[in-house]
Parts: sequence; C-alpha cells; structure tokens
Amino acid sequence: MNLKGLLVVIWMIVIFAFSNQPSVRSSSLSDGFISKTIVKVYEVFNGDIESEKKEEIISKYSYHIRKLAHFTIYFILGILVYIYLCGYIQNKSIIIYSLLICFVYACTDEFHQYFVDGRYCSFIDVLIDSIGSVLAILLLNIKFLKRKVR
Repeated sequence: MNLKGLLVVIWMIVIFAFSNQPSVRSSSLSDGFISKTIVKVYEVFNGDIESEKKEEIISKYSYHIRKLAHFTIYFILGILVYIYLCGYIQNKSIIIYSLLICFVYACTDEFHQYFVDGRYCSFIDVLIDSIGSVLAILLLNIKFLKRKVR
C-alpha cells in the first residue's frame, strides 16, 4: 500500500472513531465546537451573554454543525479516494469507483452507529455524506480534466 492508500485508510479510521463515540460524547464535541466558534463570534458583536443565551445558540446550531461535519468528513474522504484511485484507473470509471467506495463506507458507517450507545442509523446522514463525496469527486474530476486539456 502506498502513502495515498494509507491516507484513505487512516481517514476511514478517523470517521469510524467519530462514529464510535456514544451520543453524549459526540454531542459534547459538537456543542464545544459551537461554543468556541459561533458563541464567541456572537459575543464579539454583542458583548458577554448569559448562559441561557449561550445554550440557545448551541441548541439552534447543533443540528446544522453536526450535518456540516458529516458533509466535510466525507468531502475529504472523496478527495482521498479519488486521488488514490487516480494511480490505478485512467478513465472515467474513476468517478464511479470513487463514489461507490464513499457511498458504501457511508452506509457501513451508519449501520455501525446502530450499535453505538445513543446513536442510530440515518438515511439522511448517508445522503449528506454522499453529497459531500460527490461534490469533492466532481470538483477533482473537473480539475484533472482541465489539466489534461492543456
């Protein structure tokens, strides 16, 4: 296995590790991120805020941040898989193989969450994961196509 393949495997392990966290741990990670970013930006413009307002902000953005995290980690997976497969596939089927690998991994990842305390399978998450991978793979394909035309 070369370095590119190793990066794919490492990133899949990172995704697995996030998915393996019980819901309490996963939620506290998301809430901590919101507290350190969105709440801080809010405080820059509005001064110190009460704890109730902080909780309201965290609650308001928690779902969106969690879904953005799904999109982002699979966007990165899409990049890594596509670049890895470039070393082995030289035609348009690279898109299909890249998408298939990312989609299957998203499905198995969600299935895995079914067995984690407080977590569940979500078709919406598979869809968001897949959209992240699709966008990354299509953007890379456009970039590589432009390079070949020159």
